Amino acid sequence: MEHDQATPLPTESLNTSEAEDVKAKRHSAVSPPYWQHKRTVSSATQSSLQGPPPISLEDNDGTDPLSPSQSALWAKQIAIDGYVIVNGNPTGIGAYVVWNCTVQTLDGGPMTVRKRYSEFVDLRYRLAKNFPNHTTRSLPPLPPKSAIYKFRPVFLEKRRQGLSYFLTCVMLNPEYAGSDAVKDFIFGHL
Repeated sequence: MEHDQATPLPTESLNTSEAEDVKAKRHSAVSPPYWQHKRTVSSATQSSLQGPPPISLEDNDGTDPLSPSQSALWAKQIAIDGYVIVNGNPTGIGAYVVWNCTVQTLDGGPMTVRKRYSEFVDLRYRLAKNFPNHTTRSLPPLPPKSAIYKFRPVFLEKRRQGLSYFLTCVMLNPEYAGSDAVKDFIFGHL
């Protein structure tokens, strides 16, 4: 049996109802009275049991087409689907990788452009120069270079993922997407 060290009450000689009464008094003497009330289900508890509302994504097609942010957005989705290794001379010197970028526009079908890593570097440099206040927050870094692993499939897949993330952040940002740097990047070599 449980005994309170401060006030030991003998309950062995009491009948069952008296012993329960003594335990209840002992419990109420130890714990504050507001701990013993029975909680009812509140509306806050009900709403938390139902879970959060679902996240919904909204398309910008229904907004004012003349707004600056809407007119600058023209891409719905960006993906870097793959790459091609272009061989240089027979010894492999001069080889490079070309990335296949697919841009799904809001108005029509997909466009495919092919870019080298150095063109991504140039795009990032131009955006950082034109938008110095936004670059630290919204312009992610490019994936790193490697002289040793540059043609290995694992390295190229990680680079593809990093370039895809970079390009998505750029193309879906209204300020960047409407800039001359992005237009030159996409439409410069069609």
